[in-house]
Amino acid sequence: MPRVMLLSLLPLLMLLVVALSWGYFYWQPTQDWVRDMLSSWQVLQSMMDWMQAHGAGDLQSVLVPLVVIFAVTPMLVVMTLLAVSLMMGPALVDMVVQRRFSHLALKHGGSALSSLAWTLGSTLAALLTMVITLPLWVVPPLMFVIPPLIWGWLSYRVMVFDALAVHASREERIAIGRKHRGWLLLIGVLTGYLGALPSLVWASGALFAAAFVVLIPMAIWIYAGVFAFTALWFTHYSLGALESLRAESDSVVVGASVPLPALASEDEQNTTTPAP
Repeated sequence: MPRVMLLSLLPLLMLLVVALSWGYFYWQPTQDWVRDMLSSWQVLQSMMDWMQAHGAGDLQSVLVPLVVIFAVTPMLVVMTLLAVSLMMGPALVDMVVQRRFSHLALKHGGSALSSLAWTLGSTLAALLTMVITLPLWVVPPLMFVIPPLIWGWLSYRVMVFDALAVHASREERIAIGRKHRGWLLLIGVLTGYLGALPSLVWASGALFAAAFVVLIPMAIWIYAGVFAFTALWFTHYSLGALESLRAESDSVVVGASVPLPALASEDEQNTTTPAP
């Protein structure tokens, strides 16, 4: 939708300033630090020397920027996720509610302050997990498993809370989390893999310096689009789960301004049938 694409420009502008500023001031010093670190690993250095001796070329010139990219990408992904949550989240939830769930009652189970605390706590936990597992990211199979799991868990925690904060009570939100945790985490992991795709564009910008200025903003915008899609998916699923939960418990699922058909028919019968 054009409105969603326009909304995605807000986090793009903010993150573009951050990313380009970091690249201008810290790109070369970071590469120098990574190059010194790789040189201190005797086993890795011996392996690269052996491969270069057998015609692999200058591996270090390629490996160093890739290591920096894989290290910086999670931070960029987390910042994009938070930017989308803060700048686009409320508008995206309103769009889904207007199209599918305008009948749901508002129980305000989460405030803006609790949402901020929840987001910051989840983000700190994800960043700590990234730091702890970072040495495992150099192992080829694990680098394709661990980051999407972390991003999926973080997006699940942040976006489900935002989707249910206004409409669900605290008890309903906890019940939905327990009942649908597996499916919600699966959505997070799948979109986590989608979030890894812009890294290819990010890597191209690092390897081809002439295209850096064009490719990096493109990668950030793709990140914003992926997380906007993620927020919409979580919102549709979470509010649908809330609707089903209330239907199963026979609780009121509508707001005061939109009566249930059954309740409306009962009111009509009470007004037309004389009291005994």
